[in-house]
Amino acid sequence: MTSLAEKCATYQDIIDLPKNMVGEIINGQLETHPRPTPKHALASSSIGDELLSPFQKGKGGPGGWWILDEPECHLGSDVFVPDLAGWRKENMPSLPETAWFEIVPDWICEILSPSTARLDRIVKMPIYAKLGVDHLWLIDPSLQTLEEYGLQNSNWSLIATFADDAEVSIAPFAEHSFSLSVLWE
Repeated sequence: MTSLAEKCATYQDIIDLPKNMVGEIINGQLETHPRPTPKHALASSSIGDELLSPFQKGKGGPGGWWILDEPECHLGSDVFVPDLAGWRKENMPSLPETAWFEIVPDWICEILSPSTARLDRIVKMPIYAKLGVDHLWLIDPSLQTLEEYGLQNSNWSLIATFADDAEVSIAPFAEHSFSLSVLWE
């Protein structure tokens, strides 16, 4: 991860990045990291697979959500690219026409990696709380853990930590349960 402290970053800085880099603007600084590793991508894809049918498509679940991989979120002066994010359709009835989102997600999931864990935990988590994201999951494929956080009084509260092959049903998607093992295998 690199940070350009010399100047305030602009969206053009993100556009100019090489294709193998992901860029975000956080607190005026360009934050970059390489595209995800296979373990990271597997965990992200598997979470999306578990949630998409019941919560976005309503197959075997309540529906009512938009769940997207790596959405570009323009929230205030910051540009975030969480690994996954979800919006209740009551809060965002249709997808925007732009290539980015300006509505705060109801749920964010960050897959931790050595190049992103510090930024995700120390920088992004407090901003997500300040923006009013209701639910946050942090998944660490190396440790095979999932941490569930809920927003309480504009601060994150750790609700639970799950590991290995635990069977989970977690807010805001508690109507569906799955084994964490699908994220690692």
